[in-house]
Amino acid sequence: MIEIREGRETDLGAIMDCYEKARQYMRLTGNMTQWANGYPSSETVLKDIAGRNSYVAIDEDGELVMAFAFIKGADPTYALIEDGEWLDADSLYGTIHRLGSTGKHRGMLSLCVRFCWEQTDNLRLDTHSDNQTMRRGAEKLGFVRCGTIYCDDGTPRIAYQRISRPLKE
Repeated sequence: MIEIREGRETDLGAIMDCYEKARQYMRLTGNMTQWANGYPSSETVLKDIAGRNSYVAIDEDGELVMAFAFIKGADPTYALIEDGEWLDADSLYGTIHRLGSTGKHRGMLSLCVRFCWEQTDNLRLDTHSDNQTMRRGAEKLGFVRCGTIYCDDGTPRIAYQRISRPLKE
């Protein structure tokens, strides 16, 4: 059984190793530019931990096998969306960021989404256009492509949202 819990400062090395394995997987699958220049940095992860937004998955062997940030509330990078619109732009939402896994177990995105869905029925995430694994996984889990948002560094990302309420007509 895999347990999800808040990330701790003592997890930093394992989280960074997890992100490095995820970065290597991205490169092997044609995603050559996402998470460049050492992103996510240890400073970013420590900020997530301090803000109680960092989560990790620990498997039955006690190994950290997934790390992600889950942030409840408005995300400034989602204020402007191009080439589309949010399914529900007015309600509070949670955002999944910086999801990476070691590759030891399958279904990590599904596990992450299930965990976050228990806390809110309005989820958003974004990913690079070259991240085919994340794009397919998000769509398989009921996320709808809503448009394009831009990261703090100005790079575009495909934005997704999943809500449980009926869509507005």
